[in-house]
Amino acid sequence: MRPWLSTFSLVLLLQSFPVIVQAQVTETTVGVTSEAIQEVVAAKLMTNSSDGNFYPERLVSRAELATILVKAFKLDRQEAAKQEKSIPVSDVPSSHWAYRDIQTVLKTDVMKGYRGNLFFPNQRVTRAEGLAIFAQAYGVFQFGDDSVNEILAPYPDAASIPSWARKAIATVVTEGFINTDAQNNISPLRPMNRGDMAYLLSKYLQRQQKQPETPEVTSVTNTPPSF
Repeated sequence: MRPWLSTFSLVLLLQSFPVIVQAQVTETTVGVTSEAIQEVVAAKLMTNSSDGNFYPERLVSRAELATILVKAFKLDRQEAAKQEKSIPVSDVPSSHWAYRDIQTVLKTDVMKGYRGNLFFPNQRVTRAEGLAIFAQAYGVFQFGDDSVNEILAPYPDAASIPSWARKAIATVVTEGFINTDAQNNISPLRPMNRGDMAYLLSKYLQRQQKQPETPEVTSVTNTPPSF
């Protein structure tokens, strides 16, 4: 059973970044493969655009992240998500396409809003935010500070990981969910794109697959030991 860390607040407001449109997987997608994308799409955790392309370089918004997390972790089945009373979010009306999923991540404490009852659904997330929020839904391992530093030490840009995200990112590193660039950088402050998310989800799906059962070994009695 995975140990859990109590809910932590992600309260870093970022500037929006322009959407980059790319029809094919490129080297800048940092490790994602067509197979990973196909796996995630087949699992219905993410979808292709209406033209059939995935566009891995498009950036992920908070609303999109909420929808992905609800699907991946079935958050809508949790008891907290079933409470009838809605959480006030002034910038996400009930007519918003992601309203139900945003309500779900708020009720389950997987994501947090901002002061003034704001969610900023169109705001792009950084890799640090996306990875940390994913780890929040997955279950953040309760590593000590020394263990976190040791886990993150192999990454040249580990010092740029915000303090509030270090334990969560150490969790996804330990689980093998993280993609890095050619220099093994985590790039925590880079905007997270759909390719990054597809990589993360594909590794998560692989982890969820049942491990092969241990074959039963027939016990042999009255056999002299070998030397």
